[in-house]
Amino acid sequence: MPAGTTNRPNSRDVARHAGVSVGTVSNVLNKPELVASETRAKVEAAIGDLGFVRNRSARQLRMGRSQTVGLLVGSIRGPYFSEVAAGVERRLTEAELSLTLSSCDRDAETERRLLVQLEEQGVRGILLAPSSDDFTAMNQLRSRGTPVVLLDLPSPYPDQCSVASDDVKGGAMAAAHLIEMGHRRIGLVTAGAAFHQAVERRAGLHQAVEAAGLDVKTTVREVTVVTPGAQAGEAAVPQLMAGSNPPTAVMCINDLLALGVLRGLRAQGLQVPDDVAVVGYDDLEFSSMLSPSLTSVRRPKAEFGSRAAALLLDEIEHGQSHLHEQVLFTPELVVRSSSDPARTP
Repeated sequence: MPAGTTNRPNSRDVARHAGVSVGTVSNVLNKPELVASETRAKVEAAIGDLGFVRNRSARQLRMGRSQTVGLLVGSIRGPYFSEVAAGVERRLTEAELSLTLSSCDRDAETERRLLVQLEEQGVRGILLAPSSDDFTAMNQLRSRGTPVVLLDLPSPYPDQCSVASDDVKGGAMAAAHLIEMGHRRIGLVTAGAAFHQAVERRAGLHQAVEAAGLDVKTTVREVTVVTPGAQAGEAAVPQLMAGSNPPTAVMCINDLLALGVLRGLRAQGLQVPDDVAVVGYDDLEFSSMLSPSLTSVRRPKAEFGSRAAALLLDEIEHGQSHLHEQVLFTPELVVRSSSDPARTP
């Protein structure tokens, strides 16, 4: 292509340069197994000579479908969904699809609007981590032919795929560990009912307390925050530790809250785990790097994303013959020094 030329070479230019038909160029790009190796080499050489780059958007318009999948989550500010999205993207890349990531900031109306926008963009399917239990907009999309896989929440519908973890069991694991370590006054830093994971983890805590023959009211002291982040965790500590008989252990419904609680306890002159044990949830990358290292309930975040993407791709490919799965991962308790003095920092 001559220097200074602004027009991008197209498939006709490649065909002319290689001495083949436009259809042959198309086959080399899309179905190379149909083209003889010698002819394919000529076309590939012409592509290199001209600096040809295929226009996937134009091809998608001609075919009437995009090569994009949407991922809609409540928030992208924390590290949790970045790890999930990485798993999604790896699986989509293998399928030569791209990812559109959107966040509704945990607002139901914004979620509805973004779902409509993704449908208007012609995405092949959507991975949705819902921010509410109102599935009206999602079901409208599904009825019009856009497959949706729920992420981080078991689907209430048998004809829909979902990928989630057993957060009741995870909460029970964390609480049972603290009880086993001898704690009988346990603080809980949690979020409101809009955060379904928080509700389930709290239920797991209560189950473990009752299973140990303890009374929930006298054993558990709760502080509920609006936004479950590090600042809220730090701000919760004075209320959590106020009065007589404060907790000797604190369970947080995510690792960001636990990070803030660790900081808040230090500000009060309390040592972890000597004075107060702390357990988080999610086992984010930083959890093992803290001092003391943070005990946490691990969820396979990248595997979440990869498995959900695989289910969506299968539904896209097979349509009505697709077999719906509701995958529920079992979490794992990773014990570190924030709850066990015997552990190395």
